[in-house]
Amino acid sequence: MRTTKRLGATICLLGLFSAGAAFAQGPRKRGPITHAEFRGLLQRAADGWNEGDARKAADCFTQDAVFTEPPDKQEYRGRQRLYEFFGGDKGRKEPMRMVWHHVAFDPDGQVGMGEFTFEYGGASHGVVVARVREGLISNWREYYYESGLGRDEFTRKNPF
Repeated sequence: MRTTKRLGATICLLGLFSAGAAFAQGPRKRGPITHAEFRGLLQRAADGWNEGDARKAADCFTQDAVFTEPPDKQEYRGRQRLYEFFGGDKGRKEPMRMVWHHVAFDPDGQVGMGEFTFEYGGASHGVVVARVREGLISNWREYYYESGLGRDEFTRKNPF
């Protein structure tokens, strides 16, 4: 009886540990996501870039994701290609830094957007529009403006 209780407790603890590890990686939801989950998904991608972890960032995207900067500045298709673009096994030459400022999400259409500042050898400020499918980003369309200014100076005439 004592062995059975210990075994049960061990299985319970292993289950909790596994659930905690999965949660730390981010929930993988099959159906529609909420605004909070969208914000978390964008933040996990940013965390991957900020940590130099290309896999963590790429895993926020579907296998067949489309990542563009219109009209023809950038185009990457598929999670593997994004993994390589984000630094792959070797990483990027310089550190990246992504900060989200405002995030909006339409749960009915599973489309959201976020205003960001991105630093990689210089500062850029912009907006991304993203579509989500099965809890991951399937489409990413970004518009940004390269600038040597910090966000406060960049938005000084219309701050919010």
